[in-house]
Amino acid sequence: MAVQSEQAMDAESLAMLEDTLRKTMQSTSGAELDAALAELGWADMLTDMSELAIPLVFRLLGETGSHASVVNDVVLLTAGREEGSTPALPYAGGGWVVWDYARQDESSTLGGLPLCRVEEGGHLRLPDARRAVAWWLVGSAKAMLSLARQHALDRVQFGKPIASFQAVRHRLAETLVAIEGAEATLTLRGDDNPDLTALLAKAAAGKAALTAAKHCQQVLGGIGFTAEHDLHHHVERALVLDGLLGSSRELTRRAGAGLRARGSVPRLAQL
Repeated sequence: MAVQSEQAMDAESLAMLEDTLRKTMQSTSGAELDAALAELGWADMLTDMSELAIPLVFRLLGETGSHASVVNDVVLLTAGREEGSTPALPYAGGGWVVWDYARQDESSTLGGLPLCRVEEGGHLRLPDARRAVAWWLVGSAKAMLSLARQHALDRVQFGKPIASFQAVRHRLAETLVAIEGAEATLTLRGDDNPDLTALLAKAAAGKAALTAAKHCQQVLGGIGFTAEHDLHHHVERALVLDGLLGSSRELTRRAGAGLRARGSVPRLAQL
């Protein structure tokens, strides 16, 4: 599929691109997905229509449960570094990780992602990468909500689907509100302070994904703890992605400290 520029892509073309990407991610992952995305023109998408491509690709990674090293491409684009290099990425608690397929078997504690810890990294500007990972988190949260919603419709207790129970409906509703709040934060341009806007968007997306993990686990009950159910895959992924490029807790504290030192709060949205 030839990739059109952002200005020329109409709704039908965008829907076709999304369908193609979704099917590709559902059938492959990891290094194979990297190659497939390259054939689909990911590099051109990132260069010519990043404001459309980043939300689309990373949200679909979350929804399908697939993974690829495309976050490296976003980091390198912002940093102006040579394509193909592997940047060290900040991780929760002051650590650093790199995307390393060769050591993938050793990284099972990082949610199935081939992220390996390294001793140190360099200074990078990360607003675009934080937005990208935030969209990945939103996609994961949506996947968890979809699983919990379907279970609530299918599971019958006392002669009626558990989706009719108020406690279940409240948990699903709170999850949806958290996801939509994160999406709203991600759509803010924040031209006056892109670093702060991206930092807050990543924090909001991380909190939304953690909220989804908690509430959807409650709705699914015992089946959600089993390896046979897909929920655990998304929960592990959300925990790792929340820590990547700064956890929601760390970023919230950093934003608060910066605003306190500044003595004023910038307008992030026109209300």
